[in-house]
Amino acid sequence: MIFDDALKKALQALPAKEKDKLILRLLKKDLNLANQLYFELVNTDSIEDKRNEVYTHIQKRMAVVSERFFSMGYLLMDVRDASGIITEHVKITKDKHGDIELNCYLLYQVLLLNEQHFGTQSYQSSYTMCIYIIARIYKILILIKKQHEDLHLEFKDSVVQIGRMVGDIPYLMKTAINNGLDVNWLLSFKIPDNIETHVKDLRANGFLK
Repeated sequence: MIFDDALKKALQALPAKEKDKLILRLLKKDLNLANQLYFELVNTDSIEDKRNEVYTHIQKRMAVVSERFFSMGYLLMDVRDASGIITEHVKITKDKHGDIELNCYLLYQVLLLNEQHFGTQSYQSSYTMCIYIIARIYKILILIKKQHEDLHLEFKDSVVQIGRMVGDIPYLMKTAINNGLDVNWLLSFKIPDNIETHVKDLRANGFLK
């Protein structure tokens, strides 16, 4: 539907009570927008408060699922769920900085608590988990490049740490090499300027799947 000037004028001309009813009806159908408005207009928590809540959720969730590890498939389901929590947080708070920090923290927790599990199953059984991690690393690098250059160094320690951890897990190194990710980019914290184009080309050629 096209929101032309005539519709805008008609909406503006509605009585206040009618506007309120219409807004409430629309918000019931868009929970993300409702949560975003609640955060902006009602909630007294800061973005940092909300970000810390997600940190705590990730830490607790990964600790439990890693201790009760059953398979890479089940681990991946929980990692995706935690990733969804991050996505929801970013949609509600527009926390671009937290998007990077929280994704780095999620990968750090997954690798820290499950390094030994990558060697207990076949590469085929671990592949989907490995490709998910490599794709997530690419996402982090792209998000960092979109930040102002003055902010890049704030993420250096996290990126370097993830690079070291990937280097210690043969399955992940194999997946990184096969999908065009040079781990030295992470270790030296030198992200290519064309990283987003690089990823698009990889996907167009059937990689990262």
